[in-house]
Amino acid sequence: MTLTDEQQLLHQARLGDETSAAAYGELVRRYQTAVFNVAYRLLGRRVEAEDAAQEAFLRAYRALDRFEMGRPFAPWIKRITTNLCLNWLESARAKTQLLAADMSQNDQPVSMDDWAQAAPSPEQTLVREEQATQLHRALLALPPRYRVAIELRHFQELSYDEMVEVMERPLSSVKSDLFRARKMLAEKMKESA
Repeated sequence: MTLTDEQQLLHQARLGDETSAAAYGELVRRYQTAVFNVAYRLLGRRVEAEDAAQEAFLRAYRALDRFEMGRPFAPWIKRITTNLCLNWLESARAKTQLLAADMSQNDQPVSMDDWAQAAPSPEQTLVREEQATQLHRALLALPPRYRVAIELRHFQELSYDEMVEVMERPLSSVKSDLFRARKMLAEKMKESA
């Protein structure tokens, strides 16, 4: 059985020799945008998202010996990021900072959809930016557990079983949280329209 490029990097990163840092650095390079986007959608501020992404990669590196080889790295690092952000959101310090956050135009998330589109018109770009800003603000207005439910299901595209594992809640609670989150999000989007 041959190892994929990602598996080779993971194996090399686990060795702890002089090449392990370079191998892990390559994994960070590959997934840094995805990890940042998860953190940004959950935390809402660029600086906090950057800190969370860095901390998530650090925690993943320290836990590489517990990573199950043969599984993809992306879902694992995204779960670490999600759990880290949820812990930050639940702390009093993060709640205080989040309420006082300045929602300036400079705090826009990295949007891969915009990059994928072929040269949208200025009007289309403006409409997309306004919609993204409205959605971002509406998501930040949700309680943390509802925000996490939306993030896991719609941005990370996890199954309900995977959500149960990440959120450490019963399936019925996860489904209920997701239902309430969608309802609240729709109401907040109507209010801002």
